[in-house]
Amino acid sequence: MPPPAKNFLATEQVSKLQQALKESDQPHVRERILIILLQNDGKPQHEIAKFLGCSHRTVAYWCMHGDPDNLETLHNKREYEHYRKATPEYIELLLKTVDKEPSELGYEFGRWTAERLATYLNEQTGIELSSSQVRRILKRKKYSYIWSKYDLESKQNPVERAKFQEKLAQYLSIAREQPENLQVWFWDESGFSLRVIRRKNWGRRGKRKNVPGQRRHGRVNIMGAIRESDRKRVCFFIKKGNADVFYEQLQQLNNLIKQEWVNKGNRPEDFSRLGPKIILILDNASYHKRQDVLAKISQEFPNFVLEFLPPYSPDYNIIELVWHSCKEYIAHRLFKSVDELQSLLDKLLNQGELVIKWHRRIKNKGNMNYVAA
Repeated sequence: MPPPAKNFLATEQVSKLQQALKESDQPHVRERILIILLQNDGKPQHEIAKFLGCSHRTVAYWCMHGDPDNLETLHNKREYEHYRKATPEYIELLLKTVDKEPSELGYEFGRWTAERLATYLNEQTGIELSSSQVRRILKRKKYSYIWSKYDLESKQNPVERAKFQEKLAQYLSIAREQPENLQVWFWDESGFSLRVIRRKNWGRRGKRKNVPGQRRHGRVNIMGAIRESDRKRVCFFIKKGNADVFYEQLQQLNNLIKQEWVNKGNRPEDFSRLGPKIILILDNASYHKRQDVLAKISQEFPNFVLEFLPPYSPDYNIIELVWHSCKEYIAHRLFKSVDELQSLLDKLLNQGELVIKWHRRIKNKGNMNYVAA
C-alpha cells in the first residue's frame, strides 16, 4: 500500500491531534501523535524514526494503525480497557470528590490519596479501579499531586553537625566491633493521626489548595527506640509525651536490654558494672533535659549515656526512617477508629511487619540519613 499523500489530514483532524499532544502526559501517546502529524507533513518513515529516536518498525506500525479520528487507538489496549471501566458518572463523582475535604464525607483523615479515592469510589459506584488507574484519570483531567517544600538546612549549624557526626561515627565503629561492650540506640517520639498532615493533595494544575492545619483529631502517640546494630525496635504507646513518661519508658528500655544480657548467662546484679554501655541518641525536646529526670537516669541507669542531636538534625536519627515509612504505609488506608489505627501500628512497629528502606532519602525533610549508610 503506498503511503498517504501529504496533508491527507483534514484541518479539524490536525487540530484535534495537536490538542491531544498538548494534553497527554504519556510519552508513548505523544510519540504516536507526532508520527501521524509528521506523516501528514510528508516526511518519509525513515526520517520520522530518526527524528523521534524510535525504530522504523514502530513508525510503520503507527502510520498504518493510528486512527486520527479515534485517539483510543493510540493507547495501549490494556491501559485503555482499564480506563474505560470508569464511566462518565464515575469520573464526574471522582472530580467532585477530590475537590471536597474528606471531613465533608465523614472521614477523619485529612487528605485524599489515589488509594483512598479508589476505595471510596468503589464503595459508591461498585466500579473497582486501582490507585494507578485513578491517578491516570486525574492526570488526564489536569490534576497533579504536589509536594510542599520543607528544608532544614538553613537552620543547621554545620560546625556542630560535623563534630556530632565524628563522635557518632566513633560510637558506631566501637559498637560494631565490640557489641558486648557498647550499643547505640536512637530515641524519638512521634504521633500518628487519623487526620494526617497534608504535605500533598490533589488539585487542578496551577491552583494550589489551601488546606487547614488540623492534625490532632484521633491521635496515637508513641515513644520508641531502635538499636543500630540489628535494627531492633521497641515502641511504647503513650497518652502524652513529657519528662515523667520519658523516664518511665526509658526504664522499660533499660529492663529489656538488661534481660537480654541476663539471657546470655550473666547475673542481673552485675549488669550496672559489667553490662554494655548504652549510647542513646535523642533530640533536644525540653522534657529530655529536665534536670531531676536527668539526675534519676544517671543514678538509676548508669549504663546509659545520653547524646543530644545538633539542633534541626533529624537526619542523624535513623528512627526517623521508621516513623516516615510507617506514616507512608498508613497514609493510604481508611481507619474507622483510633483503636484500629493503634492495632496496625503495633503490628508494624513492634511485630516486625514494617518494611523499611534504610538507605532512602526522606523527601522534603532535611538531609540524607547519614547514619543509615
